[in-house]
Amino acid sequence: MIELERISQGKVVLITLKRPPANAFTPAGLTDLERAVKTIDEDASIRAIVITGDGHKFFSAGADLNTFADGDKEVARIAAARFGAAFEALQNARPVVIAAINGYAMGGGLECALACDIRIAEAQALMALPETAVGLLPCGCGTQTLPWFVGEGWAKRMILTGERVDAATALRIGLVEEVVEKGASKQAALAMAERVLALSPQGVTFSKELIHQARKGVPRSAALAVERERFVELFDGPDQRAQDYPQVE
Repeated sequence: MIELERISQGKVVLITLKRPPANAFTPAGLTDLERAVKTIDEDASIRAIVITGDGHKFFSAGADLNTFADGDKEVARIAAARFGAAFEALQNARPVVIAAINGYAMGGGLECALACDIRIAEAQALMALPETAVGLLPCGCGTQTLPWFVGEGWAKRMILTGERVDAATALRIGLVEEVVEKGASKQAALAMAERVLALSPQGVTFSKELIHQARKGVPRSAALAVERERFVELFDGPDQRAQDYPQVE
């Protein structure tokens, strides 16, 4: 279901969703993804993750309904739990996580991309959360994460009306951060991951945690207090190089 490759002297992990023809998720595949992310998280030498789909058509079509939807509520409960566990692990991962959306990102496929820190889409990519069309709803954090990026209105358009979003629209509404030509998303994401390697590991980790405070509803005053504390913690750390900060003349 997933293929892992360590590159850049092992500091970047490329995760490829690999389940032809549409890289759809199964319960076992979601468990594999969760375990892989947690293992990566424990290795401090890994600084960035790039996740993409195998082939040129699909990032991921979402859940393989043949393995989930048989009318059994217990199966549905397990499915929801596994989607949530896998994508929460991805969302909370210590490394910077970049999605290279190389084609269709539908349902759980889009939720997987939403769990990443940054999304780069190819020009032909299409994104949607079509679960309501089959009597379901997004259960991989989609109803909570999508509005954070695109606002309530667009989240409702996508979830409540089944609207598909192309790459240009996704860029305009904030669903993705960059659009590249067909076939270029993986290399663009890997190049971005290389930039992460030039930064302070602890500075990036602290900054990511602080950015997520706003999403969690932490009061602004409390978050700002933590921001100042983390700054002081970093100031005499091994990566601190204030004297090298670019000067503007």
